[in-house]
Amino acid sequence: MRERAILVGVEWTSRRANRHASPVSMEESLEELAELTASAGAEIVDRAMQSRPGPEAATLIGQGKVEELRALVKSDHADVLIFDHDLTPTQQRNLEKAAECKVIDRTQLILDIFASRARTREGRMQVELAQLSYMLPRLSGHGVEMSRLGGGIGTRGPGETKLETDRRRISTRIKKIKDDLEGVRAGRTLHRQRRTAVPLATLALAGYTNAGKSTLFNRLTRATVLTDARMFATLDPTVRPLTLPSRRRVLLSDTVGFIRSLPTTLVEAFRATLEEVKDAALVLHVVDISAPAAAENTAHVLQVLGEIDAAEIPQILVMNKVDRALEGDAADTEAVRRRLLSGSPGHLDSRAVAVSALTGEGMDRLLAAIDEVLPLDPIVAATLRIPAGDGATLAMLHEFGKVLSTRYEGGECEIEAEIPQSLERRLARRD
Repeated sequence: MRERAILVGVEWTSRRANRHASPVSMEESLEELAELTASAGAEIVDRAMQSRPGPEAATLIGQGKVEELRALVKSDHADVLIFDHDLTPTQQRNLEKAAECKVIDRTQLILDIFASRARTREGRMQVELAQLSYMLPRLSGHGVEMSRLGGGIGTRGPGETKLETDRRRISTRIKKIKDDLEGVRAGRTLHRQRRTAVPLATLALAGYTNAGKSTLFNRLTRATVLTDARMFATLDPTVRPLTLPSRRRVLLSDTVGFIRSLPTTLVEAFRATLEEVKDAALVLHVVDISAPAAAENTAHVLQVLGEIDAAEIPQILVMNKVDRALEGDAADTEAVRRRLLSGSPGHLDSRAVAVSALTGEGMDRLLAAIDEVLPLDPIVAATLRIPAGDGATLAMLHEFGKVLSTRYEGGECEIEAEIPQSLERRLARRD
């Protein structure tokens, strides 16, 4: 049975409290929270919004609004209150006690979605690390009734609180996961080094969650990565080869989607995954131009790319879902590009292509743009002599080029092939 949820949005009216607020309105932010809630499998039965000068320390929203929420919970038979705002441990406890139902915040909701979506061992470890890092400071205050160090008969003498035991156990588990993830990170770095050992550029898909990255990935590579209208439908990175019109082969990497107020614990946990973007030769920044907050989403993704030191990587702005956009938007690509990048003046010269990953519209234009923006690595005709037993080089020539003829003479193999110029230079250096 689906949980019944009430969404709670809060907006600060004073300049001081609002200085770190998101540029989108409370209504738009609450609409995004509704999508996240639906992705988590809950049924939304009501919404509550409040504007106040600043947060209230004990409950965030003040006692009057708490009483209103308590009445809503009873009348709607709600199971959970979901706040579009981070709650302190004290606020969460006070709200749960007053409303007599479960209370979670935006961060917990996103962590829950990530936990249900992760499929690989690496993805599950990343999510567990983020959840434990979020949980650790929230153990405070829950250990009073479990303590053996309080006053009274039977509590004197040496002992340890349940709270301290839990903290130590969680801290130990966090250290173990971090060590394991470092091993994963080292392995991923090794894979990238092996990929760069051959002349294959890596392209990374980046963008706001639900922008259509996985659909575009499948359209370009003919892969079968899960596509779903739910937010964060895919978390685990996938890499597939792609052949460009120039017959160059590249690797295309699909990565986790970004979102406003992405929990810092998740950013840290998914560092190994985000490095796929950082080490790419070209970033395909996918934007859903039919989304009302498309410009804000674009600015947020560009901000995150800057935070992970990927801002200087060449980008192509892939304006996706033209099949859903207004007719004027779909026609005037330049106007849409300028509107999307209006909040990021440093990227106003970015190349833009309008596509529909769902219908295939604009795919030829996108592939041609990738060919133009990527550093040139032309295909050349080459005659190569390699040892007859060098199967690795022969396999590489077949994989990354076109072998025209093969002739064995003595202990050598003479090969005529059309290969990328960088591969020819690399083989020449080896000789």
